[in-house]
Amino acid sequence: MKKRWISALLALATLLSLACSCAAPARDEEGEIVYLGALLDEEIPLAGLPAISIVLSPSAPGTAVQKNSSAVIDYSNAKDGYVMVKWTGGGSTKLKVLIKGPNCADTYKYDLPSNGEYAVFPLSDGNGSYQVGVYKNISGDQYSPVLSAKVNAQLTDEFAPFIRPNQYVNYSENSEVVSMAQKLIEDAGVEDNLEKVGVIYEWVVKNLSYDTAKAKDAQSGKLNGYLPNVDSVMAAKKGICFDYAALMAAMLRSQGVPVKLVVGYTSKGEYHAWINVWSEDGGWVDGMIYFDGKVWKLMDPTFASSGKQSAGIMKYIGDSNNYKAKYLY
Repeated sequence: MKKRWISALLALATLLSLACSCAAPARDEEGEIVYLGALLDEEIPLAGLPAISIVLSPSAPGTAVQKNSSAVIDYSNAKDGYVMVKWTGGGSTKLKVLIKGPNCADTYKYDLPSNGEYAVFPLSDGNGSYQVGVYKNISGDQYSPVLSAKVNAQLTDEFAPFIRPNQYVNYSENSEVVSMAQKLIEDAGVEDNLEKVGVIYEWVVKNLSYDTAKAKDAQSGKLNGYLPNVDSVMAAKKGICFDYAALMAAMLRSQGVPVKLVVGYTSKGEYHAWINVWSEDGGWVDGMIYFDGKVWKLMDPTFASSGKQSAGIMKYIGDSNNYKAKYLY
C-alpha cells in the first residue's frame, strides 16, 4: 500500500459510533437460580525492517483472584485488558462466563470449558468497573451463579484488550498464523500499520473461500459454542465470517497492530463479524480501510473474498449503514 493511500484514508474515513444501550446485568447473588434466556448463545456470526512477531501471552499470576471450590477468576492483569477464568469443580456440565462492563454495553457471554484450564476474556469496555460471573447449567436455559468478582480496570492504554490473544482471537507464539503473518510482512518490507493491514488483507481474501457447508451447520445449530481455530482455518483455506475475522485479527495482532474483532449485524439482519484496526496517523479506523482507487471501503474480508471483490460486493462493504456493531473482542 502506498503512502498516498494513508492520506486518502485520513481525508475520507469517518469513524463509526457504536450504539450504547444499557441492559440490566444478570443478578448473581451466590445460590440464586438465574434465568439467562436471551443471554445464552446467539447465532454464530455468518457473516523495511524485518518483521518481528509480538505475542503478548496472557498469564494468571494469582495476585488478584476470587475463587471457591468450583471456579477461579484471576484478574491480576486487568490493567492489560483481560481476566482469566477456570473451572475447578469437575464434571462436564455447561458453563458460562458473563461480563458486564461500565459503558452501557450489552452483557458479554462466553462458554467456559470444564477442563480445568484457564480461558482468557477481554475487558472490551475500557476503564471502569466490571462484573464477572461464572454460571453453571442446571436445566434448559437456567443457570446457577457459582462465583462472581467485581473488577476495577484501569488499562495501561486503550489498545490493551485488542492487542492480545483471547478466547475468540486465540493464538500463541507457536501458531502457524503468527509465522505466516511475519513472513508476509517481512517479504513486503512494510512498517506502517495500514500497510501491514493491506498485506494481510490481500492474502486473506485471495487465499480463503467461504465455507457454505459450515455456514449451514451454524445456521442449523450444529456449531453451538463454536470458537475459531485460526491455524485450522488457515490450513483449510476456508471458513465462515467468524473465522475470517479471527484469523485476520490474530495475524495483525501478532504484528503489533491493535485490532477489534467486531460482531454485529448486517442491514439484512444477518449475524456477522468483521474487524476494525488502529492507525498511527488516524487512530481507530472503524472499517474504512480498503481503497479502490477512488474511495476507501469497509474492511470486511468475508464479503470481499466470497464476492471475489466484485463491484456490487465492494459497494455494499463501502456503506457503513450496512453494519451495526454489537460486541467487541
